[in-house]
Amino acid sequence: MSASSRSRLHSLSISSALRESLAGGYRLSDLPADIIAGITVGIIAIPLSMALAIASGVRPEYGLYTAVIAGFLIALTGGSRYSVSGPTAAFVVILYPVSQQFGLAGLMLATVMAGMILIGLALARLGRLIEYIPESVTLGFTSGIAIVIATLQIPDVFGLSAAGLSPHYTEKVVQLVQLLPEAKLANALVAFTTLAILLLWPKLRLPVPGHLPALLVGTLLALLLNDGGAQIDTIGSRFSYQLADGSIGQGIPPILPSFAWPWNQPGAEGAVFELSFASLRELLPAAFSIAMLGAIESLLCAVVLDGMTGRRHHANGELLGQGIGNLVAPFFGGFTATAAIARSAANYRAGARSPFASMIHALVVLAGLLLLAPLLAYLPMASMAALLLMVAWNMSEAPKVVELLRKAPLGDILVLLCCLSLTVLFDMVIAISTGIVLASLLFMRDIAGMTRVNEITDQRKHVPGALAEGWSVIKVTGPLFFAAAERVFEEVLEMAQERRGIVLYMDAVPLLDAGGLVAFARFRAQCQKEGIELVVADLQFQPLRALARAGVKPVSGHLSFTPTLKAALEPLLQP
Repeated sequence: MSASSRSRLHSLSISSALRESLAGGYRLSDLPADIIAGITVGIIAIPLSMALAIASGVRPEYGLYTAVIAGFLIALTGGSRYSVSGPTAAFVVILYPVSQQFGLAGLMLATVMAGMILIGLALARLGRLIEYIPESVTLGFTSGIAIVIATLQIPDVFGLSAAGLSPHYTEKVVQLVQLLPEAKLANALVAFTTLAILLLWPKLRLPVPGHLPALLVGTLLALLLNDGGAQIDTIGSRFSYQLADGSIGQGIPPILPSFAWPWNQPGAEGAVFELSFASLRELLPAAFSIAMLGAIESLLCAVVLDGMTGRRHHANGELLGQGIGNLVAPFFGGFTATAAIARSAANYRAGARSPFASMIHALVVLAGLLLLAPLLAYLPMASMAALLLMVAWNMSEAPKVVELLRKAPLGDILVLLCCLSLTVLFDMVIAISTGIVLASLLFMRDIAGMTRVNEITDQRKHVPGALAEGWSVIKVTGPLFFAAAERVFEEVLEMAQERRGIVLYMDAVPLLDAGGLVAFARFRAQCQKEGIELVVADLQFQPLRALARAGVKPVSGHLSFTPTLKAALEPLLQP
């Protein structure tokens, strides 16, 4: 590993991606490419941010505030050159229950707490966190989230009432099936027309993002059907706002995000939120989940972009930027944000050269909020639901899931299915925790199975001649940790039965942990009890240090150590 690679893995500095771009020869002639990329992604982000805010249980403008504030700050202070941050679908399964239980205030306060945790992860240099999450776990919970998001869109797709739906997935599905006879054809027509354009548009290979024509056609169709008597909900008909002068408007307010203490925002059902130690304690699990998922999502996005661009991100710097963005955004109406893989990939493909493109994307969203708010009110909820169905499909990474199910070992398949099922039926925190534990146990089982014992007394490659009567040479290969050591020493003891002594050749044992030390102590005591002399040969540094720290010393006639196998065999070889 080169010095620069090690620096990226372990160093921490603010605005590392921006400073690296400027130091790498960024020129004024590169700015137009960043402007074009920023405009492209900003146009994509406007409807997505609104749709994801609604899916998270809050008003659509809060999604735009998130894209503006968090999107700009994370690009400014983070460590990934091409990442674009804002509301993402992955958080919906966490944020929706929080907003329902604690209201907007609880959601924003949980985001502030998550920002602090992310900054703590960065300070602890845990930017390599993503390396410890198996792909079967990430695919499992992202596919599960996609299923949940798709299910949540059914009411808007078919014009059904979402009031009174159970928070439990299986009960909710049963209720939705029972409501299907009340489905409205007009809503379904708008939703599936929008979805069809989203699916077919990329085949035309035009430079215009598919979101624009899909939402435009969906909006025009909804206007036409509503003129004919249909009652298709729009952003304007579902959401209203009151300005400082007392006037009421429909849709989203065309005003700049303003400062407000997160805990002074409305609580559940408009009630006053009470800031207390008890409320913080109740929000802490959600905040921790937000931080962990934010770290995984942002670092995974950065890794994907590294593969696309051939560049390398600053992992700890990216965590720091994500933490700063999530810490500050709630004070200006934003909620949880993280790097979005689809928007980030679109940013790079549109020609982005530096984090300036992501910062420009935030300004484009701000311009859309101020200038297009009256037009955005006409967007039909059915089209927004179709947009989220497309997001859910892309998020599910179905081809990767199918490939893993076809080709991966059984253990990985079990982990994926476990994470997917638990995400859908319970929640993502349980899913990820269980998946990581299960994957770790299966990994330890596989590693333990790699530790082997072989008698090499007759292998002339290692033992050049016949040994004294009653002596054997036994080679141990692999780590002697708690999951393997007991079995290994039992096998060695079986091979040593009715022997005068054994040479334990351990040059291929890289690790001896506390469990291995306990198993070795029992093995040594049993050898001494049965009168078997034990010679341990060629210990690597870590096992030797572990035995020394444990106070294991040679015992004349029972236990001895030699630096090499040759030194152990010299007194035992027959002339």
